[in-house]
Amino acid sequence: QLQLVESGGGLVQPGGSLRLSCVASGFTADYYAIGWFRQAPGKERTGVSCISSSIGSTIYADSVKGRFTISRDNAKNTVYLQMNSLKPEDTGVYYCAADLEYLSSCREGYQGLDYWGKGTLVTVSS
Repeated sequence: QLQLVESGGGLVQPGGSLRLSCVASGFTADYYAIGWFRQAPGKERTGVSCISSSIGSTIYADSVKGRFTISRDNAKNTVYLQMNSLKPEDTGVYYCAADLEYLSSCREGYQGLDYWGKGTLVTVSS
């Protein structure tokens, strides 16, 4: 019954904003680290951001610092990725993933985020 469902992707012009949502079911996401990854066509999947379990902190890839913000809404069992000042190089399929170790924290290399959603496509183009 564990499930992560991403939504909020779409087509946006450079400089625009999107908010992605990752809704968890079958577990309480607040007690687990949740990360966002993205994969551009022909490229490897890379970590974008991560939020630790509720007692922890957040991390961001250097390429998105100052533009993206990760957050939680425990009442909705949802993790968000607010993306501002979008650039064409932000284009890709965005996935959320959970570290199912209880009270897990984000790791610098995004290791341990092993349970994945199906992704949502973000296209930044003029």
